Amino acid sequence: MQETFAEPNPDCPLCPRLVKFRENYRKEQPTWFNSPVPSFGGLDAQLLIVGLAPGLRGANKTGRPFTGDFAGDLLYETLHKFGFSTGFYAKHNRDDLSLSNCRICNAVRCVPPQNKPIGAEVNSCGNFLKHEVESMLNLKCILALGGLSHGAILSALGQKKSDFKFAHGAIHHMPIGLTLVDSYHCSRYNTNTGRLTKKMFESVFLKVQGKIK
Repeated sequence: MQETFAEPNPDCPLCPRLVKFRENYRKEQPTWFNSPVPSFGGLDAQLLIVGLAPGLRGANKTGRPFTGDFAGDLLYETLHKFGFSTGFYAKHNRDDLSLSNCRICNAVRCVPPQNKPIGAEVNSCGNFLKHEVESMLNLKCILALGGLSHGAILSALGQKKSDFKFAHGAIHHMPIGLTLVDSYHCSRYNTNTGRLTKKMFESVFLKVQGKIK
């Protein structure tokens, strides 16, 4: 299948606040990635996982979603357990990890200050998510990691947020034939506070697995 999705330009100018933050870190940490983080995995996948935004010392440093921070530790461990990855995850983009029938992106492609994007930034990145979904011709299921990602996905799909409430473990059947599954974000904060446990996270992947067989 021809890949038609175009990643954001490394110097994407759409979000002034994020541009300023990115430029500051290019000066402070010139060896870091410090650009819009491209998606990981093939466009031919049946599963798309959508996170919030790159972590400052995670994906913003390594250039690969969920790579280099705690959220990635839990996510990639779970992906391996459920057969969505092969190889070894080593917290950097030079390992031999590859995804199987799965693709990962973020609702906001650039790292935001305090890991908190604002609405205008989510909207600016919305077209990238919309075009990505449209380019995934085998797509059956989208997994939203957190409420912000859930909302961004619905906007990209042209659906009303009021029609599909976010809840951990919820399964939403989209009118366009896709299934949206919700999970709390696999952040250190959520796991440390007990809002999300490993068992809860794996229960979501059991549901995801059942939607793409």
